[in-house]
Amino acid sequence: MGKIKIQKKDVWIDMTPMSDVMTLLLCFFMLTSTFLQPEPIQVNTPSSVSEVKVPEKNVLNILVGPDGKIFVGTDNKNDMMAIMQTVTDKFGVTLNGAQIKKFKEESMIGVPVTKLPDYLNLEPEKMAEVIKTLGVPTDSIDGGMSEFQEWVKAARDANPDIRIAIKCDSKTPYKAVKALMSELQDMEENRYQLITNLKTSSEE
Repeated sequence: MGKIKIQKKDVWIDMTPMSDVMTLLLCFFMLTSTFLQPEPIQVNTPSSVSEVKVPEKNVLNILVGPDGKIFVGTDNKNDMMAIMQTVTDKFGVTLNGAQIKKFKEESMIGVPVTKLPDYLNLEPEKMAEVIKTLGVPTDSIDGGMSEFQEWVKAARDANPDIRIAIKCDSKTPYKAVKALMSELQDMEENRYQLITNLKTSSEE
């Protein structure tokens, strides 16, 4: 008996619905994602069991590197400009149009106020190198407030609802963290959040 030949047919799958779903998902993630601001230095935060999330808006971020250098910034560009204007007026520092434009692109402040004009005159690549070696000074000026305190005060004046979040490296000396907290306490800024990584079961 002869073999029966089965007619082969091409299988065709309509991929249109899948394409529609992928497009919708892509749009959803693009509209709901929060882009991280670049930081002057890389900080590896310590682990903790706290699950409290830091707010995404109205936050003054204080970054402390492994060597104790301090950087200050907020993601609200309008607040950043107001803070800069207040502090530069306080110290009698004037910025030109090109320097102000560069300042708007910066995510954090990390140089002494008197060196701010020279810093903003540098090329972007050089700025990224120089800022790592400086940081905001915490030494008091003529027995008054330090530059760090002036930046924090200006941030509070620019936005009374702003919250303070401190992000330290796991290798930052305790002495540097304690000094930073003392600076805030002297200003009666006693409420702030510490940014950490959530401890996993493997780290316990």
